[in-house]
Parts: sequence; C-alpha cells; structure tokens
Amino acid sequence: MAVIVAFNYASWIARYPEFAGVSEPTAQEYFNEATIYHANNGGGPVATAVLQSALLNMLTAHIAARYATVGGVAPSSLVGRIASATQGSVTVAADYGTTTSEQEAWYNQTKYGADYWRATAQFRTFRNVIGPPRARWGASYGGFPRRFR
Repeated sequence: MAVIVAFNYASWIARYPEFAGVSEPTAQEYFNEATIYHANNGGGPVATAVLQSALLNMLTAHIAARYATVGGVAPSSLVGRIASATQGSVTVAADYGTTTSEQEAWYNQTKYGADYWRATAQFRTFRNVIGPPRARWGASYGGFPRRFR
C-alpha cells in the first residue's frame, strides 16, 4: 500500500526556491534525515508517490530552514514564533504557541514543519485493526483452567 520515493533536487528547488543556495549533496542529506522522521520504506500509511514526495519535501525544507546557510545568512537560533518584541534595547521573546505535544512544537519551528504537521494530521489518528476472534480458554490451555473443572 505505501510507497518509496527518491529525492528529486530539481523539483524540491522548484517548490522551495529560497533554498537554491543549498547544494544538491547537502539537500540529499537533509532528505535522508527527513526519512528518519517520516517513513520512506514502503511501510507507512501514505498510499501515493505524489503525496509521499510532497510530505518528504516539506520535511526536507523544514530541516534545511533549521540548518542551512542561505544567501550567506546563517539560520536563526531563535526557536518558536515571536511572542513579543520591543525596539528600544532590542528584546525578542519566542514561544511555541499552543501545542499539544513536543513533536508538534518541533515541527512548528518553521513554516515548512507546520505545513507538514497539518498535512500529516490524517495519519496521526488511531486505527483499530480487528484481528481474528480468539477463544477465551483456547485449546492450547487444555480447555478451562483447573480451578473451573
């Protein structure tokens, strides 16, 4: 049911042109890291290559935004969204906003991660898989337990 996709640098740059300064080998490493967080082994819940590629590209952009030097500018060490700022003597306060988990907070560090988090909500729901019925006191137990004989 699930699919495996390969990283396509040209389509990633076409979608996220702000990362044109990231070399292809570095972008490939970011993609490889993205597969740690999002399964790309054929065993995940994503059923189409188009969706799998889009999700992994979002996650690759999230990682690139956190680590890549783009246009000679290093990524900000500020984590979270700006909650308040003052100008005189420059103060900035950041927070994660309202999050339900540490995982959500990690993704919300960038707009790409926040998009990924929202796009994958459909895969974070409980799925009940009903197995075959089992006898309460199966034959492997020799029928009823001794105390009921």
